[in-house]
Amino acid sequence: MFRTFLDTLGFLTRLAPARVIPEPAMNQCMKYMVPVGLLLGAIIAMPFDLGLFDNAPWIQAWLMVLLSIFITRGLHFDGLSDVCDAVTTHTNPIRFWEVIKDSRSGAFGIIGLIMIILGQVLLFHEMASVEAYGAIVWTFVLGRAASVWLGYHVRHLTRPGLGKLYIDGATLGTALLSAGLAFITGIFLAGFPATVAGTIIVSLMLIPLYRLAVKVGGANGDFLGCAVMVGEVAAGLGFVLVM
Repeated sequence: MFRTFLDTLGFLTRLAPARVIPEPAMNQCMKYMVPVGLLLGAIIAMPFDLGLFDNAPWIQAWLMVLLSIFITRGLHFDGLSDVCDAVTTHTNPIRFWEVIKDSRSGAFGIIGLIMIILGQVLLFHEMASVEAYGAIVWTFVLGRAASVWLGYHVRHLTRPGLGKLYIDGATLGTALLSAGLAFITGIFLAGFPATVAGTIIVSLMLIPLYRLAVKVGGANGDFLGCAVMVGEVAAGLGFVLVM
């Protein structure tokens, strides 16, 4: 169990050594997405909760986003960029997947990154300004739970590759457990109203992503990365909405 957690941590972040993960273990990684999100969020928010730049919430917000990008190696940001490039360029399934596999980033991918990073900085600032660092931690939890929930719904659409090995582990039980853990964690870290609001917002935001997967006849790891970013922003929006 702990070995699989370390596998997931090393695959998604710099917080554990990267390693070659056997296929059966890769299928189990989905179970640990929420714990990884909780640990990641705690490490990112802790220095500022302890007082680092406590008189400059804008700096705190910017540094937290920077830390997120560094610790995750920009993995989920890359997925968001790829999906934005592909969906706004070609909705034809063949052309969509050609763009997804292109390592170059186009204008729409860059626009997507700018909007998501700007949104995170703004939302983290609002939360940091009222010292709601627990709510910031929860953004990383909800983001990982969102990817599991989307993964469950697109299991029948997965394309061959590393993403398929990951998505295959998103069983109904894993998805329900992840959603339940995320919701309970949210109540303690962000409060009940913010948890409900964030959960509703992320559910609404995931619907177009699921419909896109159906339209283009497939889903891969980029869709999961996009879901992570959507979930993080949804959690922030939910908190700001009810604060």
